[in-house]
Amino acid sequence: MPASEATASSPKGPSGSPPRRSWARRLLVWTVGLILTAVFSVACLVAVAMVVAYPNLPDVSELAEYRPKLPLRIYTTEGDLIGEFGEERRKLTPIAEIPQIMKQAVLSIEDNRFYEHGGVDYWGMARASIKLLGSLGFQKSQGGSTITMQVARNVYLTTEKTYTRKIYEILLTYKLEHLLTKDQILEIYMNQIFLGNRSYGFASAAEIYFGKALKDLSIAEAAMLAGLPKAPSAYNPFSNPKRARARQLYIVERMEENGYITAAQAKAAKAETLRLRSASDPRRIHAEYLAETVRQMVYAQYGSEIYTQGMNVYTTVRSAEQQAAYRALRQGLLDYERRQVYRGPEKFIELPKDPKQLDEAIDDVLEEHPDNGELLAAVVLEVTPRKVVVVRQNSEQIEISGDGLRPVQSGLAEKAPPAIRLRRGAVVRIALMAKGGWEITQLPQVEGALVAVTPQTGAVRALVGGFDYAKNKFNHVTQAWRQPGSSFKPFIYSAALEKGLTPSTVINDSPLFFDASVTGGQPWEPKNYDGTFEGPMSMRRALAKSKNMVSVRVLQAVGTRNAQQWVTRFGFDEDKHPAYLTMALGAGSVTPMQMVTAYGVFANGGYLVPPHLITRITDFKGRTLVNSPVPEQPADAQRVIPARNAFLMTSLLQEVTRSGTAARAQTLLKRTDIYGKTGTTNDSMDAWFAGYHRQVAAVVWIGYDNPRKLGDRETGGGLSLPVWISYMETALRNIPPGEVSAPDGVVNSGGEWYYQEYSGSNGVTSLGNAVETPAGSVLSPSEERNRILDLFRQ
Repeated sequence: MPASEATASSPKGPSGSPPRRSWARRLLVWTVGLILTAVFSVACLVAVAMVVAYPNLPDVSELAEYRPKLPLRIYTTEGDLIGEFGEERRKLTPIAEIPQIMKQAVLSIEDNRFYEHGGVDYWGMARASIKLLGSLGFQKSQGGSTITMQVARNVYLTTEKTYTRKIYEILLTYKLEHLLTKDQILEIYMNQIFLGNRSYGFASAAEIYFGKALKDLSIAEAAMLAGLPKAPSAYNPFSNPKRARARQLYIVERMEENGYITAAQAKAAKAETLRLRSASDPRRIHAEYLAETVRQMVYAQYGSEIYTQGMNVYTTVRSAEQQAAYRALRQGLLDYERRQVYRGPEKFIELPKDPKQLDEAIDDVLEEHPDNGELLAAVVLEVTPRKVVVVRQNSEQIEISGDGLRPVQSGLAEKAPPAIRLRRGAVVRIALMAKGGWEITQLPQVEGALVAVTPQTGAVRALVGGFDYAKNKFNHVTQAWRQPGSSFKPFIYSAALEKGLTPSTVINDSPLFFDASVTGGQPWEPKNYDGTFEGPMSMRRALAKSKNMVSVRVLQAVGTRNAQQWVTRFGFDEDKHPAYLTMALGAGSVTPMQMVTAYGVFANGGYLVPPHLITRITDFKGRTLVNSPVPEQPADAQRVIPARNAFLMTSLLQEVTRSGTAARAQTLLKRTDIYGKTGTTNDSMDAWFAGYHRQVAAVVWIGYDNPRKLGDRETGGGLSLPVWISYMETALRNIPPGEVSAPDGVVNSGGEWYYQEYSGSNGVTSLGNAVETPAGSVLSPSEERNRILDLFRQ
């Protein structure tokens, strides 16, 4: 054909150029050729690497028995997690126990063909290779990594994305696919992958982000967690809720496209409002002080391996009671704080005028001052004498007025010092009021402790060592040595019962004065709390009213040395309770744990039972390492006082909660089978309430770490008793009322209880063992009786 004909017969475009289809065909051919070239190049490189590098790859056979670093985990008696210690938060979960919906969410976004391919997605690798070749192998590139490849990278390789590292990743992938089943590989991935907030694996992430077990996750929650592996920081629902939400919705759509969920399920998942776990989450069990105590105990036995071996420690603590104790103590300390002078904002910052810079400045300072439970951090935007506007994270503004400003009136005054005055840029704390609305408040400086045990077994039911563990890690239950004040008087009265005194013995509540020759130091003139004296009264009434003069006279009758030895029966240290008359008013030193153990002696009928905290320790597979169940009658329990002594003391302490300084206890709990004693030290530096029911004993202490006055009107009955009552409402909820039965050796005469041999005396008839005189000489029983009666009449 002539050239002119050939040219004439060739189709032309509108401008004389070849048609678009021809160009598209050429582009397609070029692209396919490039892909084939890339695939061929990769295949060649892989073939070479198989010969050269494969023999030098790490041994992956150990993954057949996958053993990651597993933290020490601590649980309540019901199995609720209360503590975790280790470099990595992880809960090893077999593939059979991982719910299908969680696996489907992960497969949808990470590797939907996981069960079909041989470990490498070749088309994805081809796309990655094109990008890598385009950068001449010197730049990082994003590839279509399968789940097996991610396991190879996470377990054996660095995160560096270079050509060489990618080849090793492929080779390891082949090796893993040859050695392990698909389920084994997926199990490793689901347990190994980092998901932010120190959590590794989806079981740990479910607890950290949602406070749930993995099996309890909804579709929406599973989709949220499945979005984390790509970028745990960028898609973290705590710090980046918007981005996390967008990725979650995309994953739900992928799950629907892949046929894992129906359209209706997808719609419901997208509409579900997720409830993230936070420090103020009511579902969270706060037992930080308790968990740390357990950690120390286990570390002393096993050493540093506890942080990697996956030990599980089960305790005697009861979930509901621990929560009740935590809330009760915090509320008591916050109520006290509201009565204190406002100390001023926590910090002041300059707020930029530019809205974007303003948001960043607020976010930065609130990150430095995280929320503390129900006490939320906020920044002041606007202040008038009647209104304060504050802002939270995410630009949430809150207006506070009326009663909500009452705790900070001193900070609103025109002449308030600069460090106290509320102004724009001040960092403050806000909290919801019981009657609704917000108030401005402050973090308490005062501290406290609450501990409860089962008296018969010593099992610790609840333990709260302070207001907030993150703020102050000092455990006031076990480490705070404080004066017990009047809460120590029952142990002096217990000694007096063994010396022949009875609940009806009449003792004079009148002034006392001791010069230096008697005290061995400074002259001492004790006073009653209210500064008044009521004259002669029974020992029962004197303890109920916490009369100091009567307690001193009782100790005089018993003898200071005898009393010092007697109190050691309850677990107190002799050297911390010097044999002086001040012991009658609780001038020695005790810890709350000692006090609850000592009151447990009265509650259980006379036995000193050591605290019991750990019941069982298992390894990561649930195999028992230590089995120490709570016995009904502990082998190490010792009878330290007669049953009749414990019974009479219980009767006396019941009067305290009926008509004495703790009368609110029976009124508010609406039951009579509770017993206890208030305690307030000199200058109101320590406030106590120690009390019990026959099945639970609990002690509350409130005071400052650096001892100072709580306030002239602050007492154990006003500060600590309400906390005790609040806890007991939960502890006694399912326990029917029932009085303590009288043991052998006691009789009731005229409505009062006596030791049987004293039943007709209405006082003292026989004192048994002699007591010390001030000079240390010994009196005969008759002389002893007359001396005591003379003391009481003075």
